[in-house]
Amino acid sequence: MDCDKCDREAVMHAAYSGLHLCEDHFCRSVEKRLRRRVRDDNLLPSSATPDEPQTWLIGLSGGKDSVVLTQILHDTFANDPRVELVALTIHEGIEGYRDASLDACLELTDDLDIRHEVVTYEDEFDVRMDDVVEKDPESMAACAYCGVFRRDLLSKYAEEYEADKLLTGHNLDDEAETALMNFLEGDVAQIAKHFDASLGTFAEDARGGSDEDASPTRSDQDSFVPRAKPLRDVPEKEVALYAQLENLPAHITECPHSSEAYRAEIQELMLSLEENHPGTRHSIMAGYEELAAVAADEFGAGEGAREINECERCGASTTRDICRKCALVESIHAV
Repeated sequence: MDCDKCDREAVMHAAYSGLHLCEDHFCRSVEKRLRRRVRDDNLLPSSATPDEPQTWLIGLSGGKDSVVLTQILHDTFANDPRVELVALTIHEGIEGYRDASLDACLELTDDLDIRHEVVTYEDEFDVRMDDVVEKDPESMAACAYCGVFRRDLLSKYAEEYEADKLLTGHNLDDEAETALMNFLEGDVAQIAKHFDASLGTFAEDARGGSDEDASPTRSDQDSFVPRAKPLRDVPEKEVALYAQLENLPAHITECPHSSEAYRAEIQELMLSLEENHPGTRHSIMAGYEELAAVAADEFGAGEGAREINECERCGASTTRDICRKCALVESIHAV
């Protein structure tokens, strides 16, 4: 089958659009969607200048999503003095897994000449995920512990490096699955939080205010470095294909402790719906983002939102006296 844009052989068929694309047109399509998301979400405000650049911290795990995100952002902004990229890799302490992906991170950041920082659960919390899984004091899935620790470190180091944005490699499948889970759980507050945390467009000054003619903007959240997901318009398989075609050093192996049973069910449902009804993921996100904006206006970070305090143990922002991370670390060490 020939590419719909030229006469070269197609390497992929996007059932949701009907397009057949060759290697070159496919790769440019992925890059275009990421750059459009950067522009549409106003990640780079007009206030950014060479004298006062934006610092973007990228959560670089070494997997396909974060590697593709880092590569395209570098290709886009390497010669733009208004943006400084910093990559952060978190080593959880999973034998035979994170070491290999760390090698991929080192190879990529060395090749791109990007500042790269590495932090570990062991140094930060005196825990390793292999030991956490064995102890399991809260009788939870490994991902539940790991997610709390990872979010804490991303937020902590985004603050420490004075980042203006925290960027992660979530793709379209990830976001559509999260949207469907939140909706099926009837968690309107979480939907509102999702919008303000990572889906909403940034206001022009990136820290508040809005334009009446613009899309709904996320609420001001001075307690956290705001997050963004520039890859969230690109399906997972297309991210993987891009990494393969561009010969990027991605470590594509599932974590041995991965056990999010509910998300796995949602993922299976999503894949089935997408196969039978191409475009389902895009439709879910289009409607969900509108719903999330309404929910955020009613239940978001404005008046009536839960008060943000400082954790009594570590000083991190939390709605509790002791943040979830500190509570889990204490529970693990008590065993």
